[in-house]
Amino acid sequence: MIALDLIDMTVAALLGVSVLIVFGVLDGNDLMPIVHTAGGPLALLFGGMVVARVLDKTGVFAWLGEHLLHATGGSGKRLLLLIIALLLPLNAFLPNATVIILAAPIIIRVCQALEVDFVGPLIIAAIVSNAAGMLTLVSDPATFLVGRAIGLSFIDYIRLVSLGGVLAVLVVVPFLPLLLPRVWRVRTPLPPSKPVAITHPGFLTMALLVALLMVVLFIVGESLPNHIVPAQVAIIGASLALLVVYSVHIEPVSAVIRDVDWKTLVFLAAIFTLVQAFIKTELLQGLSIQLYGWFGSQFTLVALLTLFSIGTIGFVIANIPLVAAALVMIQGYLVAAQAVPEIALAPGFSDWPAATLPVFVAMMFGGTLGGNATMIGASANIVAVGICASHGRRVSFMQFLRIGLPITVVQLSIGAIYVWVLASTRG
Repeated sequence: MIALDLIDMTVAALLGVSVLIVFGVLDGNDLMPIVHTAGGPLALLFGGMVVARVLDKTGVFAWLGEHLLHATGGSGKRLLLLIIALLLPLNAFLPNATVIILAAPIIIRVCQALEVDFVGPLIIAAIVSNAAGMLTLVSDPATFLVGRAIGLSFIDYIRLVSLGGVLAVLVVVPFLPLLLPRVWRVRTPLPPSKPVAITHPGFLTMALLVALLMVVLFIVGESLPNHIVPAQVAIIGASLALLVVYSVHIEPVSAVIRDVDWKTLVFLAAIFTLVQAFIKTELLQGLSIQLYGWFGSQFTLVALLTLFSIGTIGFVIANIPLVAAALVMIQGYLVAAQAVPEIALAPGFSDWPAATLPVFVAMMFGGTLGGNATMIGASANIVAVGICASHGRRVSFMQFLRIGLPITVVQLSIGAIYVWVLASTRG
């Protein structure tokens, strides 16, 4: 229904949940498993959205927008390359949907000044943010979900996965003149530079300190005695950002809360609920046994199959809950293959053998990059499409697919090579 544009995506997801409740597939006992799976990723997104909204009020993005406009020199080609350069450092420490919320106003303003349609550049921004979501453990809720499930620390993740994220971003560059030829060829004279003043420097300083504290806690929080995980860091950051808003009295706290992208959060929560229905049927557990029957302990083959199957399914199912479901199946498979004891199915198990790690990395590649193909494949895509709609430009399913699909196919292929090399070194 979403692909055929018959109904709003959030309404469709909620109707799906309603059907399962009415027919007794889901009941009150499913609430805690859903919260356990969805709580961390949704908290990460919520916290990032609040901090982004507070930073936006400081005027720092208007200042950045003015500088980005003149850095383009009136060139659409330079604009597209600068979008990639701008998003990479932001995605290293903020969830990708949050980065789109931060960057979208800047990109739209520059596109309007260059007199080009902002839909294509925003779609590229979402795709780049998703690919850069593999840079660190907190860059994408889907990779965070996998990393948390196997006990990867922030630093361990960088050593194991981050290079793959860099490669996935670089793959986008050759596609820019092919998929956005009109933007790529634009050359427009720019008006004289207009200095943008920061009207509340004290507010900006406090907001930046909160953002800096979040970054530091993302890196070292799990090594502290009380073991602060990234989702908790996001809530701490959101709380401090709201405290700053309350203290300076620039706007009501309720205004910040109201501007959070609740539609995206509700959509993802509904999809997590739908995935719980599949887990409850024990279909995934049965597939775990079947997977072992087909492939035995050929972990490299299973890793590649996982990457492409999750990547393909990710075209039509949001990547975060898709990865949550795949985790159940893969963990069950590794128990069936006797790579780990049955206790590995319990939350908190982290003693995964080196030979099994490429399977989880493949899941990250498939979940994070597969979502680039369609507008519902990842939270960053959903946010970007929503922002386009709020600025009067509705994006169709096929319009996003035309740009996203060819990039996704190549990114998944690069991911497969990366996973194969990783498996070879750890075999």
